[in-house]
Amino acid sequence: MAYRPELSAASAVLTREVEVLDERGRASIIAIPAERPLTVYVDKRELVTLMTLGGAPEALTLGYLRNQRLVRSLDDIVSVHVDWDVDAVAVKTRHGIADVEERTSKKVVTTGCGQGSVFGGLMDDVDKIRLPDAARLHQSTLYGIVDTIRTHQSIYKQAGSVHGCALFSARGELLYFVEDVGRHNAVDAIAGLMWLEGMDGADKIFYTTGRLTSEMVIKGAQMGIPFLLSRSGTTQMGHMVAERIGMTLLARCTGKHFLLLTGKERLVFAPELAEVLRYA
Repeated sequence: MAYRPELSAASAVLTREVEVLDERGRASIIAIPAERPLTVYVDKRELVTLMTLGGAPEALTLGYLRNQRLVRSLDDIVSVHVDWDVDAVAVKTRHGIADVEERTSKKVVTTGCGQGSVFGGLMDDVDKIRLPDAARLHQSTLYGIVDTIRTHQSIYKQAGSVHGCALFSARGELLYFVEDVGRHNAVDAIAGLMWLEGMDGADKIFYTTGRLTSEMVIKGAQMGIPFLLSRSGTTQMGHMVAERIGMTLLARCTGKHFLLLTGKERLVFAPELAEVLRYA
């Protein structure tokens, strides 16, 4: 069995009800996302405060440390304990984070909703990433993924104002679906879940409702995933990084429509499927 650090189980309530008035002065009760701060402490040192729904705070913390390249191995983490009474998570490591002051001194604010950030240069270690050349995605599987997302029960359908990320198998089976106030949090939470399960990304497909920015591409690559799909678009830097590391990007994935931007050799086209009537 893969090693797992000691974890709390502190999933928070994801929505709250508030009273609103519409344009005619009529009162009603609606649900809104329950955003809250989560301050990360590593070996009693304050690292960062994340704004999150708190649905998977332990996985979010692990994924954040992984994707920021602050902790290289899950074995280095002893415990992750979340305490919502003080809006904090305490991470205990075996040997500390080497050169933590230097590695966290340079912060880049990203375009992620909720204003994400990354430590160090965005392009650090990118050239060392190797994604599988042999991975393939059939157009029918792509359509199945889009339909799964369309019909999946979500906080967005109930309350709006959140982004979602999902991990699929090569056959299009939904493995994880996480929503948060920012797509950077959702992708970090999935990275944490994969880390806990010792799951390889080489035969996986990643879906996000948000833009395909450089941050999203780099995080997907760090997870070893060759396919990144979005119902939204991409940025110039996201496109550039994807080309540089050989990732397959598909944007504007809605209904039967999509735009294949990079890594074109990995998609198995079946254009006749696009002629079938759109989903009801």
